[in-house]
Amino acid sequence: MQIAATSLDQTANTRDMIRGMLAESPAEREFNLDIGKGLIQFKDGRPGRIEPVTSSSRGLEGARPTFVVCDEVHHWIESNQGVYVWETLDRNVQKTAGAGSRLIETTNAFNPNENSIAQRTFEAAMELGATGILYDCREADRDIDLKDEDTVRAGVIAAYGDSHWVDVDGIVAAIQDPRTAPAVAYRFYLNNIQENADGWLAKSEWDACLDEDDPIKPGDQIALGFDGSLRGDSTGLVGARLRDGKLFVLGLWENPRDPRQPDWEVDVLAVEAAVQRAFETYKVEWAYCDPPYFQEAIGRWSITFGDDRVFEYWTNKPMRMCEATERLHSAVAVGDVKHEGNPDLTRHMLNAVTREVPQGILITKDSPRSKKKIDLAVCAILAFEARADAIADGRLNARRGRVVGF
Repeated sequence: MQIAATSLDQTANTRDMIRGMLAESPAEREFNLDIGKGLIQFKDGRPGRIEPVTSSSRGLEGARPTFVVCDEVHHWIESNQGVYVWETLDRNVQKTAGAGSRLIETTNAFNPNENSIAQRTFEAAMELGATGILYDCREADRDIDLKDEDTVRAGVIAAYGDSHWVDVDGIVAAIQDPRTAPAVAYRFYLNNIQENADGWLAKSEWDACLDEDDPIKPGDQIALGFDGSLRGDSTGLVGARLRDGKLFVLGLWENPRDPRQPDWEVDVLAVEAAVQRAFETYKVEWAYCDPPYFQEAIGRWSITFGDDRVFEYWTNKPMRMCEATERLHSAVAVGDVKHEGNPDLTRHMLNAVTREVPQGILITKDSPRSKKKIDLAVCAILAFEARADAIADGRLNARRGRVVGF
């Protein structure tokens, strides 16, 4: 039997309960068990044991477990190897399922932006019609008023069902504590599927900004945001229409993570062509470009298209970047920004999580090694900030002229 989690400490949630139930029990005496802190086995050396396994465990492949407990699978995501561990454990169980081997998953409500194992199991069982899965979930009514104590209490009772030992009053108080973020209350106390409490944008708010009726047209006045890389991160180019702030993607060069392309690099010539196309197709009034890796190119763009239109914007300057980040976040929250529904832009925007610094809030990936990219979100912030500065400079609907001195 294997108790699996993303860390050894996490396996203790289940392992310690088993140790407590077995210690000094008839089962301990009858089966002559050695109940260790990490391993439970027979003292006489017979085959059979209960062991913890994590993503760092060696030799997971090929084991023949009779029962596997996968704990807190809403935390099992690609960046912490949780998906790899689950796939390996599931393969092992499937090989002996005919003999009775089984796998159980325990979880809180998942974050729909993370594509965790909890989310994959939910979608397989409830949306894709997978067979052989028993999905059992108790959930409070969605989006209840967290300030209404009676409604919250009813939601807690519904979510916890017949768990009579639960301190309902304590949980109600925790939910209504002003320090508890709504996303945390919904996910971890009421078992509602919610975006990460640290997520920069709520999916519902971003979806509400979708506008498919007023497409971007050649000749429209726009601002640009550019964030460049060469290998690891993505390179992106995003536009924002001046008159309504509508965001659209002009280019994305993203590492495909294909083992057949270990030396993949951004096609710099394709990036140059996309920038050229943007200036030829639209009236680009302002462009903010993050200099690393492309400083020489940005200098040439400034010479070619005008140093009053192309500007360096260092995203590693916290004060300025915090202000720009807050500008776009506030615009999304109140519906003062639009977008075309581009799936890559949506993915990057919803991948972004917040990071607090002394100057305010920045966005970042959910972990330093995460494969969930946010570069188009950075481009969108730069484009929206460039739009604001272009408007402040009086360029909205202003005819661009040329002053010649004699």
